[in-house]
Amino acid sequence: MGTPASSASWQPITFGGVASFARASIGRLVIVQFIVALLVAGSVSCFMAVAWFPVVRMAIERLPEKGAIRRGQLDWSGPSPCLLAEASFLSITVDVANSQPTGQSADVQLVLHEGGFKTKSLFGSLTSSYPKDWTIALNRAEVEPRWGAWQPFLLVGIGLGVVIIVMTIWLVMATFYLLPLRLLAFYSDRVVSWSGCWRMAGAAQLPGALLMSGGILLYSFNRLNLIGLLFAWLLHVVVSWIYIGCAPTRLSRLAGSLRRRDNPFGGGQRKQKRLGE
Repeated sequence: MGTPASSASWQPITFGGVASFARASIGRLVIVQFIVALLVAGSVSCFMAVAWFPVVRMAIERLPEKGAIRRGQLDWSGPSPCLLAEASFLSITVDVANSQPTGQSADVQLVLHEGGFKTKSLFGSLTSSYPKDWTIALNRAEVEPRWGAWQPFLLVGIGLGVVIIVMTIWLVMATFYLLPLRLLAFYSDRVVSWSGCWRMAGAAQLPGALLMSGGILLYSFNRLNLIGLLFAWLLHVVVSWIYIGCAPTRLSRLAGSLRRRDNPFGGGQRKQKRLGE
């Protein structure tokens, strides 16, 4: 008989802990997911504060006295091309005429052109146009005080956005994993309901999320490069699959189900043997 899941449904680290959410309430699952989502949001906010925000602040300090984006066009009074700020994570360049091709010196490159901006990374490049109905200041006198005032709120907003996004992803993926997990539990003769499978699928994604959170922190402090971060993302998906496949084995078996080592044809064979004797 399989080992029953633990009754304490507060930790999604072990297979038994994930399986125990099959009997827990939805409220308890949401609370645990919210705690893990806060950890993920904290790692993302830490990355922004350590890796990207200093580069943005350096770029703001090098802005000219006059500059703005008006009617979808960049009005730039400084030299061009001009590298405003650069680090291993992010670089910001102004190249009004798009005259100088830039090499891949940072993980993410932001290049401002006359009619739009280009974002480049290891995964390719994306060109976007400036909004034609907005006027965006690009001079130090206006941008610097605004950045200083809004930076803390921006960090909080990023954190809240991450919490909402990851919890929505977990909701969608739990629904996606519901049928495979229910079939796995059915064919292994485990006691679990459809709603229990959904809660277990939601909890099975949390160990991978914790792994990804650690990968983001390592990347923030240059202990992991961009390729390593991508590998951590792929690994966190695989970890979720492993928990989905293994957690049902910690559920109780149905009463009267055959054990794996039992031969369903053994009784007939023994009966024929007795008749032959």
